Amino acid sequence: MESSRRQQAQNDLGMNFEREDLKRNAALAKEQERVAKKQAKREQMMNRSSYRMMVKTAKYMDKYYLDPLIGLIPGGVGDTISSLVALPFIYYSLCVVKSIPLTLAVIYNILIDVMLGAIPVIGNVFDIFKRSYVDNLKLITGYIEDDKEIINKVNKKAFWTAVFIVVLCWLIYVVISWAIRLGTMAWDWIVSLF
Repeated sequence: MESSRRQQAQNDLGMNFEREDLKRNAALAKEQERVAKKQAKREQMMNRSSYRMMVKTAKYMDKYYLDPLIGLIPGGVGDTISSLVALPFIYYSLCVVKSIPLTLAVIYNILIDVMLGAIPVIGNVFDIFKRSYVDNLKLITGYIEDDKEIINKVNKKAFWTAVFIVVLCWLIYVVISWAIRLGTMAWDWIVSLF
């Protein structure tokens, strides 16, 4: 009897602990379900063949220095090949992760690599130190793993990244034009010797 009076008094004061416990347990169950779904989605994204291909690409291009070696192929062919190898990173960030700011950051890293690699001779030295493939993989993995620091950093820089992409495209055009002129002058000089 005393417990029913106590319960009635608690109810009158708005202290219904059973109802609060039920709400808390329901909210906790809903949160656990959300976390489980998110974890399943992460695992699915990281088990895709395109993700595994990006991991291998980053490993070979940057850690084993294949990017600067390919860049040695003359006539801009090496830099073109190197850029094409980076296309899965753009696809994954745009179509799988579905993030425009992430895609802009990935494109920006690729364009920096292209611009540095397009500089005759010393561009290949820059390619040794600029690890754009590893950087892009870190960004994408950060998004998949919900790394708030990476996501906030990329989202804050999205507008300026887009502006820099336009500037980089122009700079790449200038550097390639300069490299072509330099190559043409060198070729003409070599031909004039014979």
